[in-house]
Amino acid sequence: MRKFGMKRAIVGAAIAALALNAPAAHAASATGTATAKILRQITLTNISALQYATIISGASASTVAVSTAGVRTCGASLSCLGTATAASFNVDGTEGAVVLVGGDSSVSLAGSLGGTMTSSLTYSAANITLGATGGSFQVGGTLSVGANQAAGDYTGTFNVTADYQ
Repeated sequence: MRKFGMKRAIVGAAIAALALNAPAAHAASATGTATAKILRQITLTNISALQYATIISGASASTVAVSTAGVRTCGASLSCLGTATAASFNVDGTEGAVVLVGGDSSVSLAGSLGGTMTSSLTYSAANITLGATGGSFQVGGTLSVGANQAAGDYTGTFNVTADYQ
């Protein structure tokens, strides 16, 4: 029995020695890739104000609308004078990138002699694709003018945003 056990030990040691010297049969390797895309910081510049111009109020409430193209519609019982303009904004950033635009849906205007008015706001586009010189969008609105609205210069500010999609 001793002889048999010794042969078994020698054979086992020989097999183990061969296994240690054998090449790995299932080894593999691969490479990975790291990527990054850098976009220029967006700049947003107000070029012109949303201007309803001069309004003469009447005995009943009405509205004055300025489209995103700058076309004014003066409501019944109101008189509108002067030049109306839509607000205009320039966006600069990475050429070819899509920028989402938006902002406040309304603005409150306070009068210099008292009184307030509210304007709903509309945007010319929900997104723009920037060209070599950037891009632009316009903001129009509909101003609610009260019956015999208090005289004065009315102003208000609203927020707009531009962010890469």
